[in-house]
Amino acid sequence: MPPGLDIRLGGTEPETQTCVKVSMRNLKRGGIVKPVFQSIGEANTFSLTQSRNPEIPFSDTCPRQTAMDQAWKCLLTMAIIICFCAPFCSGQDAPNVKLEKRTQMIPMRDGVELYTQIFIPRNHAEPLPFLMIRTPYGNGDGPSAEAFASPRSPYWPLVKEGYVFVLQDIRGRNKSQGEFEMLRRPRDKTELDSIDENTDTNDTIDWLLTNVSRNNGRVGIFGVSYPGWLTVMAMLDPHPALKAVSPQASPADMYLGDDFHHNGAFRLSYAFEYASMMETGKIVTHFQFDQYDTYKWYLQLGSLANVNDRYLHHRVPTWNNFVQHPNYDQYWQRISVDPYLTQVTVPTLNVAGWWDQEDFYGPLRIYELLEKQDKQNLNHLVVGPWNHGGWNSSDGNTLGKIKFGTSTSKYFREEVQARWFACHLKGKGDPDFPEALMFETGSNQWRELSQWPPEATVERRKLFLRANSRLAFEKPKTDETSAFDRFVSDPANPVPYRPRPIEPTYFRAGSGWSTWLLEDQRFVQNRP
Repeated sequence: MPPGLDIRLGGTEPETQTCVKVSMRNLKRGGIVKPVFQSIGEANTFSLTQSRNPEIPFSDTCPRQTAMDQAWKCLLTMAIIICFCAPFCSGQDAPNVKLEKRTQMIPMRDGVELYTQIFIPRNHAEPLPFLMIRTPYGNGDGPSAEAFASPRSPYWPLVKEGYVFVLQDIRGRNKSQGEFEMLRRPRDKTELDSIDENTDTNDTIDWLLTNVSRNNGRVGIFGVSYPGWLTVMAMLDPHPALKAVSPQASPADMYLGDDFHHNGAFRLSYAFEYASMMETGKIVTHFQFDQYDTYKWYLQLGSLANVNDRYLHHRVPTWNNFVQHPNYDQYWQRISVDPYLTQVTVPTLNVAGWWDQEDFYGPLRIYELLEKQDKQNLNHLVVGPWNHGGWNSSDGNTLGKIKFGTSTSKYFREEVQARWFACHLKGKGDPDFPEALMFETGSNQWRELSQWPPEATVERRKLFLRANSRLAFEKPKTDETSAFDRFVSDPANPVPYRPRPIEPTYFRAGSGWSTWLLEDQRFVQNRP
């Protein structure tokens, strides 16, 4: 990170603090002028450039703090002085885009109403398409029009292009009515009154086309992680107005490779914390650990039966499903996307990150399933050097300690995603997108490929387990077939996957979870 200031404001505990990182690069751009001045005029309410969790739509405010240490005031004053001068030194004038925000409870076919935020460009000359994000992560009223239209927003390249943006809380979340069901299974169409995420999407599009004036009749949908999965659901039986989608870091199978299990191995801490976060309230509600090091907390928990006995009390349906379905049975198979992705219905831009700590399996599996049916070259894939949703945060020059020498995230947002939707929703630009756009680490270059995997230029080779903890491309010799390595698996002394202390998954003050896949794990090499 470039040199700069790291200011924490608020209480004494990390969870109650607000962290404002002020890099010199951002200062030169005038990137935090608004947050700093808001801190003066709004009683310690700070405007942030992006949510810490890339899955959660952009939010312009963080919780009000009740205390401010005098030293932090001094540091903040320093930041104000620097930031006040920065815009006049940057020489960069961002277009002045004004949005009008409307909120609407949109009725579904069964009478349930969903809280929807609509951002409409003021004084737009031509009819505009819609861009929609549906999410379970909404909180309160959502972002302001000013925050959404800010050059610091990850949506800025799309805002400049001109769309009517729609953010909607799905059933049972935040201000929407109805009952939330984690990864609601697609409905049985023979049941005429049944609903699912697809019907809710189509009902919303119907309402938008009728009630938002001067639209061009075209809709695009995109989102990261759960909103990415909701995008996939919209593709299954798409509304005729749905012309382009981009499922990003979407899960495909929660047992074989995404989120809760990787190759069938249960990921305890993530699964417990996510299920309790989503199903103990209508908004994101983090489990309150009574100690900082969750490694120690899980170790002291004992049997997993204690999760319900002591904490969840059988009130969290997803946790109950973990307990009732430890194997790859019909429950997991029914919520996999595999049975449903039988055709490519709309142009689809799948997006993944090489270091996605949650959903790397999903995007590639979705692409693979669709590619088998793609006769019109509508299905495309982008994989970059990112963690989960990393293309929506920062400029993508680095990840952890790895430097890429180019602004990979900025490039994706401006040259790929913005072009994709402009082409399919406005008819602008070249429709000839590469089949696969892959960032090659090491050489640090984007590669355009005609297929993925690139069978013509790749040799498939087998790796073999060998004696003395080795891997080799050579098949073991006959005299090695009886060789073995021994290790101890002790539930009372489990191997940590990152250095202790291990913070909660979505710890507000920062967690090593987001980059653990690329961190040095040699700290465990000398364990017995």
